[in-house]
Amino acid sequence: MMNTPVLDVKRRALGKGLDSLLPRVPVTVSTVVPESEGGKPLEILLEQIDRNPFQTRSQMNEEQLAELAASITANGVVQPVLVRPLAGGRFQLIAGERRWRASQLAGKKTIPAILRQVSDEQAMEITIVENLQRADLNPMEQARAFERLSREFHMTQEQMAVRTGKDRATVANFLRLLRLPTSVQARVETGELSFGHARTLLAFEHAEEMEKAAQRIAALSLSVRQTENYVQSLLHPEKAGKKHPKPEAPLDPNVKEVQERLQRALGLKVHIEDHNGRGKVIIEYARLEDFDTLMEQLAGE
Repeated sequence: MMNTPVLDVKRRALGKGLDSLLPRVPVTVSTVVPESEGGKPLEILLEQIDRNPFQTRSQMNEEQLAELAASITANGVVQPVLVRPLAGGRFQLIAGERRWRASQLAGKKTIPAILRQVSDEQAMEITIVENLQRADLNPMEQARAFERLSREFHMTQEQMAVRTGKDRATVANFLRLLRLPTSVQARVETGELSFGHARTLLAFEHAEEMEKAAQRIAALSLSVRQTENYVQSLLHPEKAGKKHPKPEAPLDPNVKEVQERLQRALGLKVHIEDHNGRGKVIIEYARLEDFDTLMEQLAGE
């Protein structure tokens, strides 16, 4: 059974939240079912819903999508998706693409949805802000989303920070990632390099320097701290001499597999130091938001 949905309290506390972007105007399109009293969700056929053309997410973890599908099979969709009515009895997603896709994967016929009347511009802004309030976007997706808010909605960094619940310095740091050459952005997008690695590479002025350093950092599996030392040694060779970071001992294939699984699950850089079955797990985070999300995941909240 589905209770009346409410937006997640924590998400609503982020900036103005989605509520400030969603006008609660009753649906008037004659080809759709009128909105239920109090904004209660309606069960809408999945085949009647079209994908959001304003979606900024470029990647979606198939393993996590399968896990969500399994959860939906067992428990149903906990939080309704947001849609807007179109002509001809169809609907368009505003927010909730993962739930929509996972429901299809689970073989569901319908999905609970809340209807909203919004313009193309409002739908685009809502989608971008909703994505930025999620914790599982990779750094480059976040950077491009912020850039889109700036370019298409003429928002200042301060306005973007307020709207998404992030501080202005964080917004500025994400936007700076767009200075990275395409090849380095690709490494960040796949998780080969973390946000911390990428930000450190911005100390270089030229793309060639960034690309060369990124190749070495990835090849040696350097931590963010090692990367900082390495970059400084290149920028200031007179202080560092000719020392270069030594490659870390190769990981056992089983340990490496677990490390990669943790990285995918947490969306953060993970390093496992194993010595004959004993060792430690190091999880790197670049923002307090990442740390808070990590604590929620580990505590099962």
